[in-house]
Amino acid sequence: MLKLSTLAGRCGALRLSIIQTASMASAPEMIKVEKVGAKKNVALITLNRPKAFNALCHQLMNELSTAIKELDADTSVGAVVLTGSQKAFAAGADIKEMVNREFAQTFQGRFLEEWTAVSDASKPVIAAVNGYALGGGCELAMMCDIIYAGDKAQFGQPEVNIGTIPGAGGTQRWTRVAGKSMAMEVCLTGNRVSAQEAKECGLVSKVFPSEQVVDEAVKLGEKIADQSPLIVQMVKEAVNSAYETTLREGLRYERRLFHTTFATNDRKEGMAAFAEKRTPKWTSS
Repeated sequence: MLKLSTLAGRCGALRLSIIQTASMASAPEMIKVEKVGAKKNVALITLNRPKAFNALCHQLMNELSTAIKELDADTSVGAVVLTGSQKAFAAGADIKEMVNREFAQTFQGRFLEEWTAVSDASKPVIAAVNGYALGGGCELAMMCDIIYAGDKAQFGQPEVNIGTIPGAGGTQRWTRVAGKSMAMEVCLTGNRVSAQEAKECGLVSKVFPSEQVVDEAVKLGEKIADQSPLIVQMVKEAVNSAYETTLREGLRYERRLFHTTFATNDRKEGMAAFAEKRTPKWTSS
C-alpha cells in the first residue's frame, strides 16, 4: 500500500506535469513576447516566421491577436513594440492560405476581420519596421499608432500583382496618411516606398539605422509608459477620433471589394501563378 506522502508526491508531480503541458501547448509558436526596458513596462512582440519572411498566416495573426489582448489587460505594461526581423517586418499575408479560397467562404467567414486587435488596443502600439513591410505587412504596420523605420525598410501594397486589392486597410489608411495621389500610385502599381519616402509622406514618424530602430522604439515606449495610463488612453482615443472619421465605412467597403475579388478568374490566376512561380495571364474576368 502506498504511503499518503508518496501518493501526495505523485499527485503533485502529475499536477505539475499537466500544468507544464498545458502551458507548453498554449505558448505561441510564431511570435515572441517579452517585457523590456529599465522598468520592464514595455512589451516587445517579435514576429517569428523567418523562413517565410514573417508572412502573416492565420496562426500567426491569432497568436498576435491573443498577445495584444493579454498585454492590453496587463497593468504592468504601458506600451507595446511590434517588430519582425532585419530582413522583413512582414512580407505580406500568407498567399498559400488564400489560393483556393472562394468568394462565399471569404465573405461569409468575414475573412481578415480578426486582424483588428492591433488597431483596437487601448494601449499605444509602436511598429519597429526593418526590411519588407509589404501587403498585409504594410497594413499591419499602419494599424499601429506610431511607425519607426530602419533606413533600409520598404513599404508597399503589391496585391494588384496577384489579382486582388488590399483587404486590411491599405487603400483606406494610405489615403488618409499620404493623400489620394500617393495612395493610388502605391496601390495601382505595387511600387515600393523607401523608408525616407515613407517619412516624407507621413507614414513613418522617424527613420533610424536599421540596427537601432528596435531600441529607439523601446525608448519611445518607455517614455509613453511613464505617463498616466488613463491620459495616454484618452490621447490615443482623441487622435484616432480625428484620424478615423468615416474610416469604418471605408474599411467595410474595402473588405467587401476584397471579398469580391475571390469571385474573379484573375484572382485565381494571380495566386496560382504566384504559387507556381510563373507570370500570370490576365483575362479581365
